This record gives sequence, structure tokens and C-alpha cells, in this order.
Amino acid sequence: MPDTSRRGDKIGIALLDNIEEGLVSQAYTVFEITDTKTLLPEYLMMWFRRPEFDRYARYISHGSVREIFGWEDMCDVKLPIPSINKQKEIVKEYNVLVDRIKLNNQLIQKLEETAQSIYNQWFVDFEFPDEEGKGYKSNGGEMVFSKELGKEIPKGWRPGTLDELIDVIDGDRGNNYPSIDEMYDNGFCLFLNAGNVTKIGFDFSETKFISKEKDKDLRKGKLKRNDVILTSRGTVGNVAFYSDAIIFNDIRINSGMVIMRAKDFLESTIFIYSMLRNAEIKKAIENYLSGSAQPQLPIKDLIKIPILIPEKVRIIKFSNSTIMRQLYDDRLNNQNLKLNELSDLLLSKLATIEN
Repeated sequence: MPDTSRRGDKIGIALLDNIEEGLVSQAYTVFEITDTKTLLPEYLMMWFRRPEFDRYARYISHGSVREIFGWEDMCDVKLPIPSINKQKEIVKEYNVLVDRIKLNNQLIQKLEETAQSIYNQWFVDFEFPDEEGKGYKSNGGEMVFSKELGKEIPKGWRPGTLDELIDVIDGDRGNNYPSIDEMYDNGFCLFLNAGNVTKIGFDFSETKFISKEKDKDLRKGKLKRNDVILTSRGTVGNVAFYSDAIIFNDIRINSGMVIMRAKDFLESTIFIYSMLRNAEIKKAIENYLSGSAQPQLPIKDLIKIPILIPEKVRIIKFSNSTIMRQLYDDRLNNQNLKLNELSDLLLSKLATIEN
């Protein structure tokens, strides 16, 4: 408060609940509840989190250059205030959902750290398990020097490029368009833009569905299970994996992304997915970006990026040990989607709560 402009979907209201004191800019108004036996701060903050309140605040806001929702406007806000016991019950129920989402996110972060640690162990440090179950390089595994990569690599491995293992498909490529029959049979499909692919994978919290009634002529890329998706325009380099555990069955993407699909064996996409999340390949991608106003990575440049291609058996073993972790990660994300739906439902019902 009081500025409501350029804040996405939410106006700037926050609750100080984890520390005793804090400093804020003089541009903001600070207020507190004088009678917490009548109204809980946590309950009031739940009211502010409702999309309906955000729409109300934006409607009330005024100003041509910068929208303002001031203190006088806040004082005019009306809300139902049930008994203090009922408020405590509602806040407790809401916090159970929020805490579970936080816990899931912590688990997801740990899974990501573990996955990257294993990838580095296998394909950066070359300490993958040998026939005796010991680290390959430290146990005397044979290494050869690669001029193309400028370093020693395990014998049997070689330098290569992405297109040797996968097909790279533009989100707008014609042979990947949804047909009118597909749209008719399915009724609708989930349509993703580059913002739905983040540093930690898919983000389905803000999604759009396209229907056969309004978007019959829409021509976008259709995903298949086990595809890898890479953002190639704007924020380049975010990557996601369309595993069997993801609950959405029909997904299309826009032209700000590319699809990577296995050529010969499925496990190669898991390997490529893990590689693209690694710091080494992210740094290499930066060297191939073009465009001044909006960075982009054309397919012709993407497939030129040099990579290290291990023996097929090593790729398969790594992928088989990684896929279960990825499926668990996606199930946690699915659970978060449901928990967010429940929390949104609880917030929407605040207007109708009675004692």
C-alpha cells in the first residue's frame, strides 16, 4: 500500500508475523489491529489474499500515472467478522494447507539438489560406479583427452551435439499442430507459455485452456510424455520434463519454447534433461544467445552446442536411477496444485462464513 500499479495480480499488502520489528519505506502505510480479541491479523490477511479483494482494490484505485489505493480507501473496506474462535479455526485450517505446500517445496528443492549432485558425480567428476561399485576415475578408470572438449573424458565416451540423441522441435513446427479432430475429441487442452517453465520445472499455478470453440485455428506444439521442454526466448534456459506423473494429459506450447524428443532410446531424454539443468551447459548456452532486446536461442545454434556423450549403457543406468526421483518430484507438484486449489477455495468462502 498505497500503490497498486505494476504488481501483477496482487496489490502490495503484507503481514509482519515472523519478527518483532521491521523497517519499511515511507511510501507505505503501516497499520495494526487494536482489538485482536475481535479480529485476528491472520484472518484479515486471508481476506486481503482473496482475488475478489484484489479486483475490488483495483476498481477503487485512482490516478492516471500511478494507481493509488490509499488508507482512506482501506478504511472503507467491509468484511464479515465471525467469532474469534471461528477465526482461529479458519486460520488454523488455512495454515495447515500453506505449511504443507512449504514442506513440499522444501522436499522438491532437496530432490533437485540431490539430482544435480548425482549428475555432477557421474558426468562432471566422472565418479560413476564402475563394475566394482567404486568411483570410476578415482579407482583408476581409463581416461583419454578430448581436443574438442579440452579435457580428459572416460574411455568410450565422446564429444557430440544434442541432435545426435534427440530431435529438437520448435513450438510452432507444422507437423506438431493440433488437428481440428483432436480439439473436437478433447474439447480443450492446456496451453503453456514460457512463464510456465521455471528454473525448477513446470509451474501450473497460472494456466490457460484453449477450446475448440474459440481456438480452432490455433497452431502450437503438442507435447508427448517424456518430452523435455526448453525456453528459447526471453528467459532462455529454463527446462522441464513431461513425465507420466504430471496430471495434465493434453498440453500445447507456444513458440517461446522448444521440444526435445528421444531419437533412439527413451533414456536419452532424461539424460539431456539433467544435463540442461547443470551449470556447465547453462553457461555454454549463454554463449549462443542472440538478440539484443529479447535474448533467444535458435534451434540451429542449440544443436551446435558441444556436449559430452557417454556410453549408451551409462546413460541408461543413470536415467533409470533418476526417473523415480523425478516422478516423486512431479507428484509433490501435483499435490501442491490440489492444496492451492483448497486454499483458494477456503479464501473464496470467507465472504459467506457465519458463526
